[in-house]
Amino acid sequence: MLPSRRKAAQLPWEDGRWDMIPCPSPWSPPRPQKEPRGQGRICRGSSLPRPFPGLGSAPPQWKAPSQDNGGSRLLLPVGLPRKCSFFHLFIACLLLGFLSLLWLQLSCSGDMARVARAQGQETLGPPRACLPEPLPEHWEEDPSWGPHRLAVLVPFRERFEELLVFVPHMHRFLSRKKIQHHIYVLNQVDHFRFNRAALINVGFLESSNSTDYIAMHDVDLLPLNEELDYGFPEAGPFHVASPELHPLYHYKTYVGGILLLSKQHYQLCNGMSNRFWGWGREDDEFYRRIKGAGLQLFRPSGITTGYKTFQHLHDPAWRKRDQKRIAAQKQEQFKVDREGGLSTVRYHVDSRTALSVGGAPCTVLNIMLDCDQAATPWCTFG
Repeated sequence: MLPSRRKAAQLPWEDGRWDMIPCPSPWSPPRPQKEPRGQGRICRGSSLPRPFPGLGSAPPQWKAPSQDNGGSRLLLPVGLPRKCSFFHLFIACLLLGFLSLLWLQLSCSGDMARVARAQGQETLGPPRACLPEPLPEHWEEDPSWGPHRLAVLVPFRERFEELLVFVPHMHRFLSRKKIQHHIYVLNQVDHFRFNRAALINVGFLESSNSTDYIAMHDVDLLPLNEELDYGFPEAGPFHVASPELHPLYHYKTYVGGILLLSKQHYQLCNGMSNRFWGWGREDDEFYRRIKGAGLQLFRPSGITTGYKTFQHLHDPAWRKRDQKRIAAQKQEQFKVDREGGLSTVRYHVDSRTALSVGGAPCTVLNIMLDCDQAATPWCTFG
């Protein structure tokens, strides 16, 4: 298509009404020129006339940097760098972040040094991380803590991330409530399927004689409400993680999660059944044992936090539970074991180690369970 031959109307800068001058480069000094009063001036490539002298912002100041290799001089506005790229900004941000971390570490190390000097200790070696919240010392000698001592029995296998959170949390929680306690991590190290009930039986037998009641405690369940009672359950078993408070299980015969019993009452029930290999059903069978022993089950009252009373750490996508039912296990899992229990558990303690996790003491028992494969062939996947 040919362009139109009609002559367009002349614009002000085409008929001589505007003074045409080339636009100055931003890197060259402005060339002062006289402008007639009443007549505007515009640059090529610009659509608006430049402001008259004395109106608007003042022209920028100019300075001459050092000569380049070619001998030419470049003039830069004052306060602006000659080169500024995203790479320089990125390096500046990294430098600021490093200085912030260095300041935080030095301030933390200074706090540690002040604490050590206040305690009459010397700080040797490189600076370490900040000290944790101080824990009560010599609480066994404090009569306000009461005469009873709790053995926290934690069945365990390969859940170290949860254990690192559980031990310090429980130690501080029970210490604030002035409950004498010791945490036993019952680590199953054999090649059989996980057996929570048998581990609790072993923990009961291996816990110190200085403890007079136990807490069957899941490692992935943390109490958050300070009003929860962990005291001595003299009247009967006390189910701390009741169906009204547990975040997952709400049927009324549920006694899992956290259950307190005196050692006398646990012996009266003959402990828990050793026939439950894999995950689940051992709690339901133990509920029948409690009722069969004529014991009354108690649960918390007056707790208003509901399902937010506990924090559940378990991630089913990351740690899948062993819920397989092998051979006759599907039928046997609903039967009451009237013969086996605390008196028939077969095991060997491979090692006993005292540890401090986040400043909280505990004892790790590496336990090797024994399985009668003629009676419970489902203890292995084979």
